[in-house]
Formats: sequence, C-alpha cells, structure tokens
Amino acid sequence: VYGLRHRAPHRRCDCGFHCVHDSATAEAMLCTAEHRAAVLLEVSVLGAYIRFEQGFRYARQRVRSATVGPCACGAVAAALADAGWGRPGWRALAAACAGCVRGRTSLSLAGFARLAGDGLRVRAGSGAVVGDLPAGLGVSELVAEAALLQARLDWFQTQLARLDEAGPQG
Repeated sequence: VYGLRHRAPHRRCDCGFHCVHDSATAEAMLCTAEHRAAVLLEVSVLGAYIRFEQGFRYARQRVRSATVGPCACGAVAAALADAGWGRPGWRALAAACAGCVRGRTSLSLAGFARLAGDGLRVRAGSGAVVGDLPAGLGVSELVAEAALLQARLDWFQTQLARLDEAGPQG
C-alpha cells in the first residue's frame, strides 16, 4: 500500500528492501535472536536506494537463491513447514527436518523453489546430521520417562490421600 503514497524507499517510512552487501555481515546477523530462524537470501537489487544503519534499502529486488537454516532441533532442514502463526490467508514457514515435519503442513525445499519460479535456488544450510545426534534418544526412552512420571504422580496421589484421611490434626 505504501506504493500509493510515495516511491520506495522513503526516508520517513520503512518501505523498500533492506539488505547488507556482504555475506559475512548477513551470516553474523543470523546469530541474533530476532534473526535466528531467518532465511538467508542472495538478491539482485534494482532502483533507488537509501543507506541505513546496517546496509541499504532498495526500491526493488530479485531473489536469486535462498539458504534455509537448520531445524529448531538442530538437524539439517528438509522442508519448510507451518510455523504455527501467520496472517489471514498466509502461513509463516519455518525450517524443519524430516523428523520434525511429521503431521505439519509442509513443502519440500525443491517444491518451494519450483513454486517460486524464476530459477530460484533453495538449499539447506548447515546443521547436525542424524548420525551426529546423541545415541539412545528415541520413543522407548520417552515411554520410560512417561512411566516414571506416572509412578511419581501415583505416589503423590497416595500421599495426598493419606493426608486427607488423617484430617486436620495431621
């Protein structure tokens, strides 16, 4: 809608495309909390620009490639999955590995590139490979932990019942 009021970029508006000019700066920004889940884009910029505190703001851009970071669990991303939030009609997507994507609406990286068109290249960034994950973490361990928690809950319920039977005198 800002295009109807003025041309992008405009000094008194945050319109336009914000970018930095070297990959080291962009990769360093991925370490901050607000950019941790961001997708790193390689773009060609066009049109007017304004210098700002961390780089430039351009009127237009064309995305050439996208590098998707690791899944929240640390594994290499295999897809872009529903992040659990968005705007009406739009889903926010987040990187997800093959294990974490189950049951969520998702799109493979190749499928996303195909839908985006114009020869966009989408690749998975670095992350832990499945073989790098600690051994012994699986369903059986979770079942054992749940059984232990259930046993503790039963013990607490028994203690509460005994206190209830004893009455107010203790």
